[in-house]
Parts: sequence; C-alpha cells; structure tokens
Amino acid sequence: MRTIISFAALFLSVVLLQLSTGGVGPLDAISGLTLGFSTGQIGLLGSSHFLGFFIGCWWAPRLMGNVGHSRAFAVCTAMGAMGLIGHTLTESPYVWALLRVASGTCVAGCYTVIEAWMNAKVTNENRGRATGIYRIVDMSASLSAQLIIAVLPPASYVSYNLLAILCCAALLPLTLTRASQPETPDTPRLRPRLAWHCSPLAVAGVIVAALSSASFRMVGPVYGQEVGLGIDQIAFFLASFVLGGALAQYPMGWLADKYDRRWVLIWLSAVAVLSCGITMAASGTGTIGVMLAAGFFGFTTFPIFSVSAAHANDFATTEQRVELSAALMFWYALGAIASPYVSSSLIELYGPGALFAFVALGHVFLIVFGLTRMRARPAPEDRTHYVYSPRTSFTIGRLLKRSREGQ
Repeated sequence: MRTIISFAALFLSVVLLQLSTGGVGPLDAISGLTLGFSTGQIGLLGSSHFLGFFIGCWWAPRLMGNVGHSRAFAVCTAMGAMGLIGHTLTESPYVWALLRVASGTCVAGCYTVIEAWMNAKVTNENRGRATGIYRIVDMSASLSAQLIIAVLPPASYVSYNLLAILCCAALLPLTLTRASQPETPDTPRLRPRLAWHCSPLAVAGVIVAALSSASFRMVGPVYGQEVGLGIDQIAFFLASFVLGGALAQYPMGWLADKYDRRWVLIWLSAVAVLSCGITMAASGTGTIGVMLAAGFFGFTTFPIFSVSAAHANDFATTEQRVELSAALMFWYALGAIASPYVSSSLIELYGPGALFAFVALGHVFLIVFGLTRMRARPAPEDRTHYVYSPRTSFTIGRLLKRSREGQ
C-alpha cells in the first residue's frame, strides 16, 4: 500500500496532463469553427497532434536515456506549454497545426516517462493494483478533459493560458517528489513487422480503432455543431463517447477471454457499423438521443484496440511482448495521423454524416478481413489475459506485460 501511495505524484501529474493536453483537441476544434477555419483545416489540427504523438513516442525513450526521467518530463511539458500559449499569438490554422505537433509530442513524452517510472517501481505483488489505479485515473481524467470545453470560451486568450497553466502544474508533483529517480530502461526496438508477423488481423484492428477514435475525438465537435449542438452540449457529446468506452472494458474483456477473439472483433465491428447508423439517425432526435448514440458508439469502438492487442499477444513469446506493444502503437499512430484530416475533408464534401460513414466503412473492412483471416489458421490454445491497453506510449507494454501473463 505504501508503494501505491508513493505513486500519488505520478497519478496527479497524469490528471493535470490529461486536463491540459486532452482539452486542447476539442477546444481547438470549437475555436477553429469560431475563427472560420475550414473543416479540412480543423481535421489537419487533429492529424498534426497525432504526428507529434508519433514523434514523441519514438524520441522520448532516447531523451530519457540521455537526460533522465525528470528532465525528460520537464522538456516535454515545456513543449506542451509552449504549444498551448502559442495559440494566442496567431489565428493561422497552419501555425496552430505546428503547435499541435508540439502538444502531441508532449503527451507521448510525458506518458513515456510516467510509465517507465511506474514500471521501475512496482513489484509483482502490487503491479495489478498499481496499473488498475493508473488506468482508472487516466480514463477519468480523459473524461474530464472532454467536459472542460463546456466552461472555456473558444478562441480565448484565457482558455489557452488556463490549459498552459495546467500543463506547467503537471511538472510540480513529479519534480517535487522525494522518491528516487529510477534507472533508465533500455529503449524498445521499433519493429512494425513484428505486429504483422504475430497477427495481421490485430494490425488491421488497431488501425480501425485509430480511425474510429481519432476521427471522433478530433472532428466530433464539427459534427456536433453541424447537427445543432451548443458548445456545452458538444462537451457532453464527446464525454459520452469516452464514458461508453470505459463502460465497455469489463464486458468486452470477459467476452475476449471466453470466446475466440477473432469472433469478438468481428461482432464488435458489426455492432460498430450499427452504432454509426444509429448515431447518424439520432441527429434529429434531440440532445438526449445524440448523447446516448455517442455513448453506444464509444461502447462498440473503444475496446477494439485492446481486443486486437490481446489477440496479437496470443501469438507472441514473452520476450516479444514489449516490442509488440510498441509495434501496435506504431500502426495505431499511423491510422490516427491520417483519419482526422480524411474524415474532416469528407464532412466538407458530403456533410456531417460522412464522418460515421467513413468509420463504418473501416469496420466493414475489418469484418471482411477478420472472416478471411479465420481461414488462415486456428485460434491459439494458450491465450494471454485481456488487458485494457491505454494508447499512451511505445513503452506501455512493459507495464502491462505481467498482467497479460497473469503474474
């Protein structure tokens, strides 16, 4: 218990980091609409964030190896704060896109440090409790970050400075803690082919998961405005998606551990296609209908990454699992970079319903590909445990490795 309490500084940093960098995505979308950005330009902001995220995932472990955990965290936090404050200096969407690269790098870099620190400090006895609390804290903070735009005026100096203050405040718990800084772990090799070698279906699954989540979270505010939601209602619209995803973790985990995970993925995608249709149809049913539809959409799409990761780990050796986690995050990042811009461009051309038509098309592909892969080889006899996998850094696999193996 004492070790768990000692992680309080890390968990507080996670909360403050999520509130700042998690809030900038929806705030940027609403601010862009206020300033007259095109839908494609708003999508570019989301894609730029995930480009920065990819850069941070690759660069942060090397930075941490050169300067240590605390200094690496400080560097990444400073980049995030500068990216937020820079929004107040210009109204150019392309400058904002560059600034979002900085904020995306901040997110990946800070999570890399936090997860490496946790992994070095936990023991076999408390690993399950520590990672469970970490996932709850991260999910709760993510949910709160979606709601924060309900009280922040768009395109406002005050709003972006408040987020920058929260980002800087994330420095304090980690830098003031008396806990000794752990040794820097070896940087995991990035081998994208490893994920494909273990499971082509898992690679397709994480790309479709990125298509669903990144499109909704970065372009969802545009859809919300197009269907007549107010700014405070858009905040609850986005939060409903996150809440639905959180509620799905336990039942989907139970199904993924009990049945063939390929069938779980296929049926999840089938229901996700249905949820896309329901969400489009709900646009004319009033606020409550739109919120419920968003929650159902999150419930059906959010677990796909974790189910895909569990399926890939079924075919990996113990020694491969850390690198496999990094490889899956690589494919997720690629999908997340492309999808906000593509979905926003489709909205610009065909209207708000194109967002969910685009997502539904991705899930139809996953269904067809899953059925094809089921003919290629049988399900493995020995399977790892289903674990909710946060999409935070290339190093998250170290923290979850023993949980997958039931240790």
